[in-house]
Amino acid sequence: MDLYELSFAKIIILRDDIAEVIINDGVEMDAIMVEQYHEFLLSHLRSPFSLLINKVNSYTYDFDAQLNIATLKEINAMAVIAYNRATKISTEVLSSAIPREVEWNLKVFSNRAEALAWLTSEQDKSKNCGS
Repeated sequence: MDLYELSFAKIIILRDDIAEVIINDGVEMDAIMVEQYHEFLLSHLRSPFSLLINKVNSYTYDFDAQLNIATLKEINAMAVIAYNRATKISTEVLSSAIPREVEWNLKVFSNRAEALAWLTSEQDKSKNCGS
C-alpha cells in the first residue's frame, strides 16, 4: 500500500489495479486537477483499474471538471463511500445528470469494507472476462 499526495488529494494504491482517492477538504476540482488526477492514475495503475472514492471530506467540482472527471476508458468501476445523505445524492446527480460517452460502473456505499469488497469483485470479473 503506497500513499501519494497531490496538491489537492491523497491517493492510496491498494493493489496494482485499485486505488483509494481522498480529495482534500474544501477543494474545488477544476479541469487542470482532473487532468493531473487522470495522468496519475494512468501512470500508477494497471489497466483496467477501479477506484475507491472516499468522500470523507467536503469538496466540489467546477463545470469543466464535472464534464471531464472519470472519462478514462481504463476505469472499470468506481465505489463511492458517502458518509451522509447529501453526499450520496450529489454523487448520484454527478453520475446521472451529465451525459457521458461511457456510462459509469458506479455504486455508492456507506461502509468502506463493503465498497472495497464490491470493487475487488468487479476487478476479478473484468479479469475473468478478459477485458
